[in-house]
Amino acid sequence: MTYELRRPASDAEWASYHEIRQHVLFERRGRGAEYDPRHPDEAKPGNHPLLLLHDDVPLGVVRVDVDGDRAIFRRVAIREDAQRLGHGRAMLEAAEAFARGQGCVRVESHVDLDAVPFYLRCGFLPVESSSAGSGRTVFMNKRL
Repeated sequence: MTYELRRPASDAEWASYHEIRQHVLFERRGRGAEYDPRHPDEAKPGNHPLLLLHDDVPLGVVRVDVDGDRAIFRRVAIREDAQRLGHGRAMLEAAEAFARGQGCVRVESHVDLDAVPFYLRCGFLPVESSSAGSGRTVFMNKRL
């Protein structure tokens, strides 16, 4: 069982990246029409779209935006059929290692309310609650 978190390297991997994001983060929340796979933030310098592969099978996505010594985890998602099997923890650990490699000393994320207990177990601490889009999120951070 090997994990790899890296930038999508083929058209098929980019398709998996966008399919996971669109389904888990938009369609399941009733916002499927809002998803834009060509959003300019995906190609912005310092933003790193990453795909989690487990034994070469795409399972999850995260975009790590690097801003000085902090990383911002955006659009974090594990494929629906692969949730609650440890892949999310593996992805966060790999994303944290990636951020440290970019010189970051802390990570931040706006976390969906349903995911807050998971992030707490992974060492993140809540900073504040906020309204975001159609749902509520908790702004959380972690020192690396």
